[in-house]
Amino acid sequence: MGTHVADNSDESRFEIFDGGERAGFVEYHRFRDEIAFLHTEIDPRFGGRGLGGTLARSVLDEARKGELKVLPFCPFIRGWLRKHPEYTDLVPEVQHARFGL
Repeated sequence: MGTHVADNSDESRFEIFDGGERAGFVEYHRFRDEIAFLHTEIDPRFGGRGLGGTLARSVLDEARKGELKVLPFCPFIRGWLRKHPEYTDLVPEVQHARFGL
């Protein structure tokens, strides 16, 4: 079955599935042309497999596709952005200092 990410808009979260089981999620809030990432969780049973990084890359790729400005309130997403500066352009430049980017 593999790994895939799906937008569960009813719950305002992107979910990552591994082998058919939900392994984690990122909660978000959308408003106009912005998406705020609020909280990320990976089930401990799926820890150490890089699923958090896969999830972060996927949700940021979706934001780019949708031409959304990203507000990384979630510490995990914020930390991932610091390690992958090629994605920091998604965060409005006036917000970089606020999020430590």
